[in-house]
Amino acid sequence: MNADEDKRAAANAAVGEIADGMLVGLGTGSTAAFAIARLGERVRAGLRVRAVATSLRSLEQARAAGIDTLDFADVAATDLAIDGADEIDARLHAIKGAGGAMLREKIVAESAARMIVIADGSKRVAAIGAAKLPVEVLPFARSFVTRRVADLGAAVTVRGGAAAPFRTDQGNLVLDCRFAALGDPFALAEALAAIPGVLGHGLFLREIDSAIICEQGQVTRIDRPV
Repeated sequence: MNADEDKRAAANAAVGEIADGMLVGLGTGSTAAFAIARLGERVRAGLRVRAVATSLRSLEQARAAGIDTLDFADVAATDLAIDGADEIDARLHAIKGAGGAMLREKIVAESAARMIVIADGSKRVAAIGAAKLPVEVLPFARSFVTRRVADLGAAVTVRGGAAAPFRTDQGNLVLDCRFAALGDPFALAEALAAIPGVLGHGLFLREIDSAIICEQGQVTRIDRPV
């Protein structure tokens, strides 16, 4: 199987856990897109669910698939969130945000009774930290936040470049931050959150309840101990 087939298998396994009547959070990215497509198939087969989306792109896909969508601004809690990851380890620590939706993804994840990450085998790592860590920043604070994050030991670049930067669905900027190592990701998360102008970051350390990972057609599951 290739990576897309593995992504689809992981997505299908997660969508199989969606029950009638649930309110589901739909993630963003190539793996989440497989989950949205599969959920659309189940809806057309009679499953009754409602969903919120973590990006405009996922919202458009969900609506095109026939999934009943709500504005998350009117939603206080969801039953289940399904999303991908850039990296995930056995502790269910993850880095997310390659698609630029990590702030909305984290909000929806926090709203969910359960969050499942879906991934192909290339995203499974011994410990997170090789991937760039995205940080969403208020445009007004770009230079200030860049300096403060660099002081934490990162090589920082503005996604898309300063001349034509990438913009999130909120109109904010993303700083891609390369750390030599993430010795204490919890301390780093606290340090980033304490910088004025940082609106969100891609460290998901407590939000994920389960990971469904498919590698060469073999689906495995990791659950957080209860």
